[in-house]
Amino acid sequence: MKQPYQTVQPQGLITVDTPIGFELEGVKKKAAIQLMGSRLWGRFNPNHWDPVYAHQTGLAAPIQTGEMSSAYISEMCVNYFGANFFKNARFVCKYVASTLANEVITTYGVVKEKTPKGAGFRFKVEFWASNEEGQTKTIGWTEVDVGV
Repeated sequence: MKQPYQTVQPQGLITVDTPIGFELEGVKKKAAIQLMGSRLWGRFNPNHWDPVYAHQTGLAAPIQTGEMSSAYISEMCVNYFGANFFKNARFVCKYVASTLANEVITTYGVVKEKTPKGAGFRFKVEFWASNEEGQTKTIGWTEVDVGV
């Protein structure tokens, strides 16, 4: 009899041994106007994809949607927490400055807290995303259980 298909649940790079102060290596993404204008990200609002309209409304260029910044930060978190990021985790973002078309954004994160929970720990990571000039665009934090 054939065994049912089972998937491996990768647990990520952060383990119960990861110390407070550990820095997550971020992801780097370009705010591509082609993506900003897709139906998935911002097609309903021309401020996200039309340079002429954006200038008419006082913007230097079309602005990326907050969901795109959240996606970059989420990618970094999944790289480190694996499947744990999708179980009983919290994710809080605040968009503090607009990300303009063609800016290159890099995400960053640091383990700030490690609270015992069950057989493991609940980690709190503070994160942010900045452009190449060092201007912070998004800030926030996530809490994820590891080894619980």
